[in-house]
Amino acid sequence: MLRQILLAKLHRATVTECDLNYNGSIKIDEELLEKSGMREFERVDVFDITNGNRFSTYIIVGERGSGVIGINGAAARLVQVGDKVIVMNYGIMDETEIENHKPCIILLNDNNKIESIL
Repeated sequence: MLRQILLAKLHRATVTECDLNYNGSIKIDEELLEKSGMREFERVDVFDITNGNRFSTYIIVGERGSGVIGINGAAARLVQVGDKVIVMNYGIMDETEIENHKPCIILLNDNNKIESIL
């Protein structure tokens, strides 16, 4: 049996920009992508801690070291700059792969800098 398993999570990221007129996606600082293992164009779920909204989108790479978490397109109506969000990606694994898998959970500070990696 294959199961969908958490690969990585950016916990308590702060939304730094919203652009309703962009064609969609979430822009994430390239450094955060590298540390988490998330990839450009990968599907992610975004959970807004501040207001409870949830949506799925895909990743585009933001400037390295900028701390950018930018919500674009229609999803920009669901969040506001300053909101705290959780960004998660998943992978499909079989039972053998799951046994040795540990997700990468990154806790962020208010400036989207890494506080710790679990």
